[in-house]
Amino acid sequence: MTIRVRRTLPIALTATLALLFTLIPAQASIATAETPANDLDGRCVTLRVTTTGTTAGPSNYLTRESVGYGTRGTVATAEPFAVEATDLGRYRLYDSTGAILYLSVANWVWAGTEYGDRADWTISVGANGYRIRSTLTGALIGSRSGQLTTSDASFALVPASGCAQPAAATTGVISGPTESAVNADGTINGLIDAHAHPAASAAFGGELICGAPFAEGGIEDALAGCPSHAAGAGALFEAIIGGTDPLGGDDGWPTFTDWPTPTSLLHEQAYYGGIERAWQGGLRVFNALLVGNRVICELYPTRVTSCDEMEQIRAQADLLHEMQDYIDAQSGGVGEGWFRIATTPAQVREIAAEGKLAVTIGVEISEPFGCREIDGVAQCDEADVDAGLDELETMGVSGLYPVHKFDNAFGGTRFDAGVTGVALNVGNYLSTGHFWMAQSCTGPADNTQPITNDGIAALLAAASGSAAGAVLPVYPTGPICNVRGLTELGEYLIEQMMDRGMIIHVDHMGVATAQAVLDIAEDAGYRGLAAVHTWSDRSLTARVAQDGGFVAGYAYAASDAGNGEPDFLSEWNANTTAAGSGVLTSYGYSSDVNGLAAQPGARLDATSDPLGYPFTAPNGAVFDRQVFGQRTWDLNADGVAQYGLYADWVADIIRTAGADGAELKEQLMNGAEEYVQMWEASLAW
Repeated sequence: MTIRVRRTLPIALTATLALLFTLIPAQASIATAETPANDLDGRCVTLRVTTTGTTAGPSNYLTRESVGYGTRGTVATAEPFAVEATDLGRYRLYDSTGAILYLSVANWVWAGTEYGDRADWTISVGANGYRIRSTLTGALIGSRSGQLTTSDASFALVPASGCAQPAAATTGVISGPTESAVNADGTINGLIDAHAHPAASAAFGGELICGAPFAEGGIEDALAGCPSHAAGAGALFEAIIGGTDPLGGDDGWPTFTDWPTPTSLLHEQAYYGGIERAWQGGLRVFNALLVGNRVICELYPTRVTSCDEMEQIRAQADLLHEMQDYIDAQSGGVGEGWFRIATTPAQVREIAAEGKLAVTIGVEISEPFGCREIDGVAQCDEADVDAGLDELETMGVSGLYPVHKFDNAFGGTRFDAGVTGVALNVGNYLSTGHFWMAQSCTGPADNTQPITNDGIAALLAAASGSAAGAVLPVYPTGPICNVRGLTELGEYLIEQMMDRGMIIHVDHMGVATAQAVLDIAEDAGYRGLAAVHTWSDRSLTARVAQDGGFVAGYAYAASDAGNGEPDFLSEWNANTTAAGSGVLTSYGYSSDVNGLAAQPGARLDATSDPLGYPFTAPNGAVFDRQVFGQRTWDLNADGVAQYGLYADWVADIIRTAGADGAELKEQLMNGAEEYVQMWEASLAW
């Protein structure tokens, strides 16, 4: 957990607990094996050697020496140690000066300055006390010649005071929620982020994004700057994608001078301490999408994992589970953490009943199961689809984007607009061997393209005998649609997803593809549909709502942020109107955090009409500003620079909605429940 409670205990209570801590391991002497010690995070203790082959006597507490640690101290001279979990059963140990214990190459335990492999300790409970091993070497530590070194020994952990305060993020919570996470009728009371990428640091080859949602070495490691992003490829890519200064520096922890910001798209924006704050503000379902893109991965010059998109999502699935374990380790042990992966609607309801955050898993990649197309020829078949869906089910995946940024073997993509569209059109060419092909259309349309000329487009189409864009990315003026629709293999995929009760995400499908998918679902009476981050024609989003699917809006600022994007409230009103009276009774937001997508900027009118601190979240929790290191975050100045500011953002959009605020709050707090009901209906189909 990120709220660390360091208590200074009364002397009498300390003595009593010291006796208990000494006796508990002795009572375990009947055990024949050691058990992991998973509940030590956040403790302040002294260490007393209880068994050793070379040292005996009553004065055997650890003390701080000039280089390492002695083992012949008394209660009065004992050194207090802060215990910080790095994983289940693994810890960092800090002395009162903030030095970290590490195992030297000569096998003495010395005081270090930073975390690393030799400063990680696995602690278990044995017959005579706690057993402390180097995680790296497996060697037990104990006493030899009055010094702490490798030796077969056990320890008593005695409660103490005076420990150092290891770096951590505060959550800024002043008081907890006044509303339960579950209503009296059993329905879930809370928010849903329907589209987030908390594990994306493991995507795109593992080097594209600087930072991580957690780290064994703590926040100072997870959010440290990266030389590769201060200058070179990382800085250049971010300048292209997010419009940042390629020579602007890369200072993260502890000042956060350069990042995160709403537009620092290649830096970690979803540190777990921020997600924790959002959960405490009423977030109940967090849809974690495993993301990847082979072309982007291959364009970036360095990587540590494969660019195969299925390999990318496997790495992220592993990271999500590691993140759950890490938060468990911060919270007292297996299953104790607030971050819980849910693979069924029933599990979501159980997690909500415990007041915790249900983390569901989806997939958003351009070449699922390797199913790209090259010059219109599918590079996979039905057997590959079956095997791929089987694997996704094994991973606990509940939903899939059949089409993402490029045309693939299942159907055509919805074009990106502007300069981003030009870049992705080149990516489409690299993936498929052709540019996006389009035709003029009426009604629902895909995004227009920057290079438009009716005469040139017609000439090139006539010369190639194909649609506009087949030779060069020059397109007709006015509304255009991707000529590529749902393929026969795409239809097979949709049918198989319905048979398995999987959620079909229609965002990113071109109009023709999405219309065909919705036709199939409507004919079958299938509700497992989602349009959740403002990436479909509004008429298609309305159809999803009318079909009983789930709708959410991209998390734009509450009002104009001066970045050329729409605002959240206008989109909410437009989607509500398009769906028809009484259709949308719930709503979600989609952060797309870590998805190479900008986060909400600060409102232009935030100076004259700021969100006031402290503020009250829709579940009744009261928050002050969140602090990371030397940086205090403020929505009015920073926008949603990091995920913890979504608690502030939700309060701000409800407040800014004015007379509509009560209705918006009701719909948002019903979002998690409606999503789960849609998922239940898809499984029951």
